[in-house]
Amino acid sequence: VFIAQSRASGSHRDVEDEELTRIFVMIPKSYTEEDLREKFKMYGDIEYCSIIKNKTTGESKGLGYVRYLKPSQAARAIEECDRSYRAILAEPKNKSSDSFEHDYYGTNMRQEPRRNTLPFCVQPEFCTFEKNESRIQESVSKRLSVVSRFPFIQEQLFALFDLVPGLEYCDVQRDPYTNSGYAVIQYSTAASAIYAKYKLHGFEYPPGNRLTVIFLEDGSDSSE
Repeated sequence: VFIAQSRASGSHRDVEDEELTRIFVMIPKSYTEEDLREKFKMYGDIEYCSIIKNKTTGESKGLGYVRYLKPSQAARAIEECDRSYRAILAEPKNKSSDSFEHDYYGTNMRQEPRRNTLPFCVQPEFCTFEKNESRIQESVSKRLSVVSRFPFIQEQLFALFDLVPGLEYCDVQRDPYTNSGYAVIQYSTAASAIYAKYKLHGFEYPPGNRLTVIFLEDGSDSSE
């Protein structure tokens, strides 16, 4: 696990305290703080554990925090704990817990994609994007064209676009005259293609090289 410091963050110590040592997990509602500590103590030295409870009833919401002494311990816990805990790095404390819980539920309570997932997949902003008519006036389809100043490596480009669920195929071609990269990507649904374009158009891959992603006609009814 390789964790980068945000430019907007303060000193390294501040980042370590606020962002890199605290993880957020989904747990059975029967868990106590001692149960939580017992499950996660194998990954490192725990500073504290806390369980999020309903402010009115005092019942557990099935969510909790585990704070480690070192970022490496938090990273190890995220990598090695059972996937049912859906462990992620917790947001800094200056972000309200309610909004963080909402974002977390929105991302993690849906059916998991068949392979790897990016943190941005299936976020609420996607719904906003779909409803924004000014941004989907162009003809959409399940097929995308990807252009680059540099040639693509088939396996790498496939892995990049496969992070959005529903990838059916990735066909990489090369222009023998300009040595630029060109590929055709197709997803199983137009929704996946829209989201891939929304997130990967302008994405730097490799760093310094911005991808151009546009829709290609696939013969389907774009009004869907």
